[in-house]
Amino acid sequence: MLYYSTKNRNHKVSFKEAVLNSLAPDGGLYMPEHIDSFPQNFFQDINNRSFQENSYEVAKQLIGDNVPNNELKHIVEETINFPAPLVYLDEYTASLELWHGESLAFKDFGARFMSRVMSYYLRGENKEHIVLVATSGDTGGAVAAGFYNTPGIKVVILYPSGKVSDIQEKQLTTWGNNIIALEIDGNFDDCQRMVKQAFTDKDLKEKHNMASANSINIARLIPQTFYYFEAYRQVTNKNLPITISVPSGNFGNLTAGLMSKKMGLPVQRFIAATNANNVVPKYLQSGVFSPKQTIPTISNAMDVGLPSNFERIMDMYGSTWNKITTDIFGFWLNDEDNHKAMLQCYDKYNYITDPHGAIAYQSLKTTLTPSTRIFLETAHPCKFLPVINDKIRSQIQLPEQIINIQDKKKESKQISSNVQIFKQFLLDTL
Repeated sequence: MLYYSTKNRNHKVSFKEAVLNSLAPDGGLYMPEHIDSFPQNFFQDINNRSFQENSYEVAKQLIGDNVPNNELKHIVEETINFPAPLVYLDEYTASLELWHGESLAFKDFGARFMSRVMSYYLRGENKEHIVLVATSGDTGGAVAAGFYNTPGIKVVILYPSGKVSDIQEKQLTTWGNNIIALEIDGNFDDCQRMVKQAFTDKDLKEKHNMASANSINIARLIPQTFYYFEAYRQVTNKNLPITISVPSGNFGNLTAGLMSKKMGLPVQRFIAATNANNVVPKYLQSGVFSPKQTIPTISNAMDVGLPSNFERIMDMYGSTWNKITTDIFGFWLNDEDNHKAMLQCYDKYNYITDPHGAIAYQSLKTTLTPSTRIFLETAHPCKFLPVINDKIRSQIQLPEQIINIQDKKKESKQISSNVQIFKQFLLDTL
């Protein structure tokens, strides 16, 4: 299996090169040269295999012989060591809880998998690798947890000052050792721009071996397909059509879902659920893609005005709007309606969502025909206590992972969003 650039399909590299370089030289994102569908009996037998066993088969389908089978199986077993339960709220509505890992967010799957893939490829190398990651909230904590104390790798996390929750900030600034947190005077799009420009900078490329831990890296994206198959494994009535609503910021999570569908996963349609940063829902309505300045919201992990993975979605569908809108429906809420959605879900089902999952939950009301309606609950609600209704907040118990970091001291360096200042930091400090 080779991987091509979304900007030039003739440029192809191995999985190792795609993972360790993150971006193609032309700035494109890497995609598998083919995404094959599983035979029908794979899905008929899916309940006879465990979460780990199904994930291994999916990984092998997308990675091919780039990683030996025994190594890949070991990586998957180390990565998928916590559950992703499908919790039914009623006969047709279910929440796929993706927050049972170390950092209490869905990104634990991708960060853990990527860290172990990189460790496999870096065995025996003496030169240190620098992993850069921009975060709008949950990515930073997941990457920090996934890469902490990984030999030969130093992680630099860029996050927008004042635009992540207090718990999210603790999760990415209290590690030390090989984890460095940079508090950026700007928004997530600034952080993402700084990371992308670092990969094209000649001086930085000469001094450092750099990779990204954002979902622009194919090794972050592939494991996010695993839990879509796990959701289907747990569906009680597989004869009903399936709709999955995905809280979306940088759109890696939705891209992974669409890749799963291309592999034969029987999902009728996906919903791209966003907050006021609704450039993709508006594109799905109009056919016009118009990136805009990021708007701060209570669902901060989705505060992205220029989603990177939209490029992959366009590539998968040949930039054909009619084809894209056949599989994806757009939906968005403002903060006021987001608050209402959290309260409505709690009042109706006694179920607590975080602000991101609440938008996805509300979007399912657009699906009227009898079907299995799944929304992704991407982070534990405790990470967003200040924006959750008092009535709900009193019922949230803090997990042990959060209790353990509450008294830890924040360690970060605050810098401007100037790319040259960031470049100089990487040259002088690392």
